Amino acid sequence: MDGQPEPLLFVIAYTFTQLLYLLSMGIDLYFFSLPTNWVDMSEAKDLKEGDYPFIILFYPVLKEMESTMRTTFQSLEKVEYPRDRFKVISIPNANDLETIQSLENLQKEFSFLEILQVPSISDESWNLVWDAWEKNPKAYWWHVGKYAKRKDLPPKKTRQLIYAFYHVAKQFEGKEDFLVNYIDADSCIPTDHFLAGAVGIRHYDVLQATNIAGNLNATWAASFHAFDHLQWDIRKYPHLSANGKHPFWVLGKALFYKGSDLLFVGSFHPWIAIEDPEVGMRLWMNGKKLGIINKPVIEEVPCTFHRGIVQRKRWVCGFFQTLTEPLTRLGMTPYQKFLSWLNFIPCLSLWVNSIGLPIGIWQLILWLEGRGGLPLWIIVLSIFNISLYFLLLISLYISVWKNTALVLNSWTARLWYIIRINPLFSLFWGLFWLIPIWIGYRMYAGEGGLVWDRTQKVDANAKLFKNNFLSWFKRK
Repeated sequence: MDGQPEPLLFVIAYTFTQLLYLLSMGIDLYFFSLPTNWVDMSEAKDLKEGDYPFIILFYPVLKEMESTMRTTFQSLEKVEYPRDRFKVISIPNANDLETIQSLENLQKEFSFLEILQVPSISDESWNLVWDAWEKNPKAYWWHVGKYAKRKDLPPKKTRQLIYAFYHVAKQFEGKEDFLVNYIDADSCIPTDHFLAGAVGIRHYDVLQATNIAGNLNATWAASFHAFDHLQWDIRKYPHLSANGKHPFWVLGKALFYKGSDLLFVGSFHPWIAIEDPEVGMRLWMNGKKLGIINKPVIEEVPCTFHRGIVQRKRWVCGFFQTLTEPLTRLGMTPYQKFLSWLNFIPCLSLWVNSIGLPIGIWQLILWLEGRGGLPLWIIVLSIFNISLYFLLLISLYISVWKNTALVLNSWTARLWYIIRINPLFSLFWGLFWLIPIWIGYRMYAGEGGLVWDRTQKVDANAKLFKNNFLSWFKRK
């Protein structure tokens, strides 16, 4: 090997990228090393009268298509749970007249549907919320910081959930505890979703179902948006349960809280773009443990790259907002803050593979041809990184192949999906993520993301019901 030594600056830069590359994969391995607390659905057969907690499913909506909501209610209509032990309450804003009209139309088809309109913030019925927060120091945003005592809550999903939760909790006061569940406008739940809540809540304090996209082959953009959920929601996220040893987030839909726990911690933080990560960590800091429901809820993902950016920039903004001041307000130690930031690193580091792998392979080829000028130990590091990457990649695609069977009932459709998100194209997808990361950070720096920048739903999963998909999904 008689390659000329590379300039020192290049060696330093290359070594840095390979170490960063190694770090990102090391964090993945850390997550996979954590145990997963699954809800054991075999216990469902042992449930007796009195074992079914009352479930309130909130359905926050904003300017939704009637057909999208109908598809969701079709899944709810088939839920296997005592009818007198749950309520489905849609919570539109009182000024969203078109959506309210659609919901009233749907009430004629679905008798279980109730509607609770969320009034403007000036309505006196909000006093119930202000009084509860005044008495609860765990609702720290009300007591300290720049948002203390501010009542002009941002008009978004979180505000709707806050209002509905406190008013429903008032109805249960002095009676029984209840489980809080909520889903998005496009969510389709498995028939045993509520049963999973009844089983899991006997062992855990918070339950989270995984998510999978039903329209993953609709467009190339939808395929990659769905790929994010297959990588994180289904594959990595369950390890956050970790026997209660790691700070957990929730996924923003298809989860169960105990109403008493949510009251105890002050419900949801209204001044963060997304409520999911902060409320999960607040519950964790108060000793609550997470259980994972294995069967996923089906959702739709954006069908264009632009809409995907709109959605993901809001996520990124919310992650940054959550991982700064709130961690201190929650009383986290430096180590707990470090663990909390680890939850965000897989998102922040998606682009690292897109850079580290190609230049690693390039330098390895040069070295094999005798034209490389890097020290041997750096080449060994590159070989190790490439080998580890391909092992993780094989594991990922095996998982994708297995889980796409939940929403694609032919091997040809699953193969076509694998082709769409092949390893080469996925490297470009990692670079694409830099766009919402940058926009989301700018939103965070400018206090953005507080107004509901909604992800448009297009009833993409209606065909699952036309193909009698739900009964097939039940058997899985």
